[in-house]
Formats: sequence, C-alpha cells, structure tokens
Amino acid sequence: MSNVVVVIGAGSIGQAIARRVSAGKRVLLADLRRENADAAAEVLSNAGFEVGTATVDVSSRASVHALVETATAIGDVTGVIHAAGVSPSQASPATILAVDLYGTALVLEEFGNVIASGGSAVVIASQSGHRLGALTAEQNAALAQTPADDLLALPMLQPDQVKDSLHAYQLAKRGNALRVMAEAVRWGKRGARVNTISPGIVITPLAKDELAGPRGEGYRRMIELCPVGRAATPDEVGAVGALLMGPDGAFITGSDFLMDGGVTASYWYGELAPK
Repeated sequence: MSNVVVVIGAGSIGQAIARRVSAGKRVLLADLRRENADAAAEVLSNAGFEVGTATVDVSSRASVHALVETATAIGDVTGVIHAAGVSPSQASPATILAVDLYGTALVLEEFGNVIASGGSAVVIASQSGHRLGALTAEQNAALAQTPADDLLALPMLQPDQVKDSLHAYQLAKRGNALRVMAEAVRWGKRGARVNTISPGIVITPLAKDELAGPRGEGYRRMIELCPVGRAATPDEVGAVGALLMGPDGAFITGSDFLMDGGVTASYWYGELAPK
C-alpha cells in the first residue's frame, strides 16, 4: 500500500506544502473545481510527483466522506493538507461559515477517523483569527467541540450575530485553530498530529482578489506598515508546513502558527491599531 498525502484546495499554498512533504508518496489533489485540481496536478506531475485528482465540496459531509474513501482506496493516509476556503471578498457570511468553519470541522472529523499512525495534518487558517477580540470560555469550547453537524446552529453564529463577511471569516479562522486543538486530542489516540498555520497576506490568486477588491486599500496598508514590510510567498508557508508535518515537528500538535510579517503585532501594539 502507498502512503497518501491528501491536498484539499489545490491552490498555491496547498501545492507549496505538498511539494515539501510528498516525495515518494502518492498525492491526491482535491478541489471544488476539477480544472483547478487538474492544473495543479500537471505542475506536480511535471516535477516528478505521483498525483491523482478528485473533486470535493468541503461543506458537504457526503462529499468529504467520498474523498476519504477515494484516498483510503489508494493507500494509508499519512498526510492531510487542508487549504480550501473562501475569503471575505468572495462570499457571504453564511457561505464563509459553511465552507471555512463547518467544512474544516468535517475534514478534521472524517480524516481523523482514518489518519495513519505517525500521520500529520496542517489546516490553513488566517491571521484574521488573531484579530478577533477574546471570546468567552463557553464560546471557545462550543467552536472547538460542538459536533460538526450542529456547529452552524450555534447562537453565536446566527445572522443577527454575524452581520458581515469579515466577521464571519475571523470567527471561522479562530474556530479552525480551536477545533484543531480539540481534534489533536482525538488524533493523538491514533498516533497522529494536527496543527494550524495562520498566514498573513500571501501572494496568491485569492490575495490578488482581495487586493483588487473593496478591502484592497486596507491590505496594502497592512503590507506597508507591518514590521516585515512585505507580503509572503506560498513557499514560506510551505516551509512551516514541512516543519509541522515532518519529523522535526514530531512534538508539535494542537498548535497554531501565526506567520503574518508582524501584522497582528502591529494591529494590537503598533501603527495598524484601530483608531
């Protein structure tokens, strides 16, 4: 049986991590759009990786479960890279919560049932999760531990509480990190690990959408005023993903890695602080 690395969301960040952790393994690239998966598969195949493709809608349990079945038919799932999501300029609050929050909970639940001993996963969250004010202990526990299929019914996630896409995105990404903490306990019983990476602005097609969209000016301000003074490349996220998924990260699980060029530091204690 082969060892399989499943990449959900065939964009730049998912590919960058996959290139570092998939040598000698089978890669299963899954995306909502078949053409995205096929385009990414061609790039990885040309670089010497053994790649298959699938479609998945992470907001559908049946679809995520079908992806699990496809993956386990190929071999032992030793890696999961969950990089699918929608950004505030791309979707409504309801869609963001369905895809980014519920979808991540589904992926963690379904793949946590089959992940191989010694396996590991990374979930791509966002710096946005770090700019939400503190939640109550009860809200944290609800986001971390509510069964996936009951998540979207939580009172804190109803339309009267979550009125705009950015707030929905911040809640979803905070929820991802909390969910991963809770799931790390369960994954540990199978001898597997799971962590989140919370990137800042990484130059990808999604970021270019944001830079060109209604929040573009705010994005440019973040890039200019943050301590590092630039955006990131997908390869820099790939390097952190490789650490977390590889042997050097064997003692790291249930953790969230903020890598945002210091944007969050500036937001709380510097020039990006809300006036």
